[in-house]
Amino acid sequence: MRIENEGEDVSAPPKHLVFAYYVTGHGFGHATRVVEVARHLILAGHDVHLVSAAPDFVYTTEIQSPRLHIRKYHETAVVPRNSILKTEVEWLNSIKADLVVSDVVPVACRAAADAGIRCVCVTNFSWDFIYADYVLAAGHHHRSIVWQIAEDYSHSEFLIRLPGYCPMPAFRDVIDVPLVVRRLHRSRKEVRKELGIEDDVKLLILNFGGQPSGLKLTEDHLPPGWKCLVCGASDKDELPPGFIKLARDAYTPDLIAASDCMLGKIGYGTASEALAYKLPFVFVRRDYFNEEPFLRHLLEFYQCGVEMIRRDLLTGHWKPYIDRAMSLKPCYAGGVNGGEVAARILQDAAVGKYYVSDKLSGARRLRDAIVLGYQLQRMPGRDPDLCVPEWYANAQNEMGRRSGSPKLGADGALENSDSLYTESFEILHGDLRDLHDTKSFLNSLADLAKDFEKDVKHHTREYKAATAFFNWEEEIFVARAPGRLDVMGGIADYSGSLVLQMPIKEACHVALQKNHPNKHKLWKHAQARQQDKGQGPTPVLQIVSFGAELSNRGPTFDMDLSDFMEGDKPISYEKAQQYFSRDPSQKWAAYVAGTILVLMTELGVRFENSISMLVSSAVPEGKGVSSSASVEVASMSAVAAAHGLDISPRDLALLCQKVENRVVGAPCGVMDQMASACGEANKLLAMVCQPAEVLGLVEIPNHIRFWGIDSGIRHSVGGADYGSVRVGAFMGREMIKSSASDTLSHSQSINDVANSSDDTNGSELIGTEANLEYLCNLTPHRYEAAYANVLPESIDGETFLERHGNHNDPVTVIDSKSSYAVRAAARHPIYENFRVKAFKALLTSAPSDDQLTALGELIYQCHYSYNACGLGSDGTDRIVELVQQMQHSRSSGLEDPALYGAKITGGGSGGTVCVIGRNSMRSSQEILEIQQRYKKATGYMPFLFEGSSPGAGMFGYLKVRRRPSLK
Repeated sequence: MRIENEGEDVSAPPKHLVFAYYVTGHGFGHATRVVEVARHLILAGHDVHLVSAAPDFVYTTEIQSPRLHIRKYHETAVVPRNSILKTEVEWLNSIKADLVVSDVVPVACRAAADAGIRCVCVTNFSWDFIYADYVLAAGHHHRSIVWQIAEDYSHSEFLIRLPGYCPMPAFRDVIDVPLVVRRLHRSRKEVRKELGIEDDVKLLILNFGGQPSGLKLTEDHLPPGWKCLVCGASDKDELPPGFIKLARDAYTPDLIAASDCMLGKIGYGTASEALAYKLPFVFVRRDYFNEEPFLRHLLEFYQCGVEMIRRDLLTGHWKPYIDRAMSLKPCYAGGVNGGEVAARILQDAAVGKYYVSDKLSGARRLRDAIVLGYQLQRMPGRDPDLCVPEWYANAQNEMGRRSGSPKLGADGALENSDSLYTESFEILHGDLRDLHDTKSFLNSLADLAKDFEKDVKHHTREYKAATAFFNWEEEIFVARAPGRLDVMGGIADYSGSLVLQMPIKEACHVALQKNHPNKHKLWKHAQARQQDKGQGPTPVLQIVSFGAELSNRGPTFDMDLSDFMEGDKPISYEKAQQYFSRDPSQKWAAYVAGTILVLMTELGVRFENSISMLVSSAVPEGKGVSSSASVEVASMSAVAAAHGLDISPRDLALLCQKVENRVVGAPCGVMDQMASACGEANKLLAMVCQPAEVLGLVEIPNHIRFWGIDSGIRHSVGGADYGSVRVGAFMGREMIKSSASDTLSHSQSINDVANSSDDTNGSELIGTEANLEYLCNLTPHRYEAAYANVLPESIDGETFLERHGNHNDPVTVIDSKSSYAVRAAARHPIYENFRVKAFKALLTSAPSDDQLTALGELIYQCHYSYNACGLGSDGTDRIVELVQQMQHSRSSGLEDPALYGAKITGGGSGGTVCVIGRNSMRSSQEILEIQQRYKKATGYMPFLFEGSSPGAGMFGYLKVRRRPSLK
């Protein structure tokens, strides 16, 4: 049913009514639309009791009436459900509520039912839909929460549904109303006059739902002739010229209507007001927020929205988006009196008038259920409308009040970045090795300590959590581990290949402190959990991940360390995988906390103290540069240092591989962890992955340089392509062994009959191949001579299992219903091992053009071998083609080439391309030119990896303590 009667006031019913209106605490959008509905109810002579966590000014700016009552709620997340229900039922009865209204608090619907009061929901989405991914991705506990939410909603009489709605099958009956939009108080001309903005000046409003944007604004962010109104800026923020700070309680509808364009995040409030006032809206996606696609479609349908990638938001590349937005012609012509219409419906419902939806209600619920089903079943990366693209892996570290690079002062000299941490901390052990990113990390720790001392309030959850969870008087251990650039070897590592890896400049830092449980500072929900268990202080692990907003993670994680024990033994790795898979937003914690479980399981370590860990990584995720390995190695290094464990870098890398294989469940080889743990700056780590034999470090000749160019296509070793290629390679190995065994049996039978020993050497060779442990121990000529024609192009899992039993890979599982490419997957590591050996030998040869050309050719061959396995991508192919164009355009002229080769890296299917060239100014210029050409062709500006840094073993660890004078 749709109701759109314009201009009809809410006439008062025969009796005075009391409404209890519950408002969810997630953002201001809910509160701003509730204001409009509540205002019309109060105008009709009723009392409205708002239950909200939003600041009072959001309501009182618009409603000044003794009939408005505001009840605040806090920290309900750590209060047992039964206690909440009991409290709310008593309160509803005490105020003699005639109707409960929910936007869109599930437990309010159940409380209303328990109190015997009707309930109606007013919303454009419901929380069972927002948390839909948990149903399939999480464990039973989280599924039951989703079912509980849906059951709570079923107690609602009906739903008043707002435009931009999501599927909501939990509601039986639905009434559609127009947009709920707050009214204007002043005209555009009056607002601009008050702000001192001339008529010919273009005005942008920066609006992130009343929250601080966290942007480092500069004057050149704005196009010429523009000024910007900034919502939610703190009193301490100093804005550059052209930016105007608005008061926290500024009435944003007037400001939006007075502006020419809006820049912010998508939410119901911003979207509805942009549509109502026909204001072009440049928006940034809200990652992993299921409501967003539907509001985005609403904006785009009415020619009102332009999407901006987050990296360009952070770096100030605003002009193209604003120009595009100003070319739009917003055309929303629907009603904007949804508040008035909804109030009238609520009033009628309170006096017993029922709204019966149309006859298609059953069909509507079925349609919503089908849409919700697709939402639940979707594969990541397959649906461009519902899935989140990879826009910004390394735009800015959330810890990034400083970058990892030295800064120039006003006089052009390097600023002294040592002053803050040297004033704050005493270094008791270790050497910074003049690493600017480590100095920056220590400066950030010093900032946190000072903020704790001054009781500074932060807006981001990770800062709130990190400021208070260290005991700043006690020792803190700091470890560092870099990412790596895969120069040669790549996915051949799991087949035993020689690999050459270079540790990159970007690294992960982990700060760790251990405390006796009695002294450990617990977060409130962790305290509530222990109290609920009826136990005293027990060891707890608390982790804060800086950069969560940029990396789609929950910013904090905590657990009782007893959760890792089953009786007197550690839990199995399988149970650990299930444990960390319960909550998709916190699955990242497996990379950190998993190091503790592996140490317990493999080395018998027991942890009696509580542990606090702060993780800050500048290694971008999804780029194929081992972001996960750097987190694992830094985390385990910090744990080992704090607990006095003497673990060699090689052994630590092997333990970290177990974290990724067994706890996280990603089927990676060991080269990533080895490079992060054992590498040295400006050298290639040479290692034979059988399983991890370090041959040594290979000096990079002074005339040669390596770069990494990010394609912008997200890579994951947990992805289906990488896993299926690995399965195919292990299938190929088993088929080769089987063929060799058959040949050996046949030749032995012939030799027995002939009583001859002429073929003994050949039999020994075939015998070795019949017991082949690593594919890379088979040479290319033996592969071509004996086995290339034996391997099929592909085979389905069921057929392979029937013929061979298993593929004997401990970290992958064959799906009997899937088909696997075998020949290309097996051929790649055999030839790659040969290429890497040749590459290593060439690096030590005399410098020449022939040397560089040969090195480049080997790299190119590796790239196309990846593609043959199905691990290529359009983005990486484009970068390789750009390198070739640059190389051949130079070689055809008078100049020698500066760039000689390029290849996809790591697990493939996107990620980073490794480029080899001369160590010269011209090669660097050509890399930058390739970066610009790629951006022009794709719209994406690649991240460049340049430089190198020491591995975790070479760095060691720092032990720091805050100086007594600052306590």
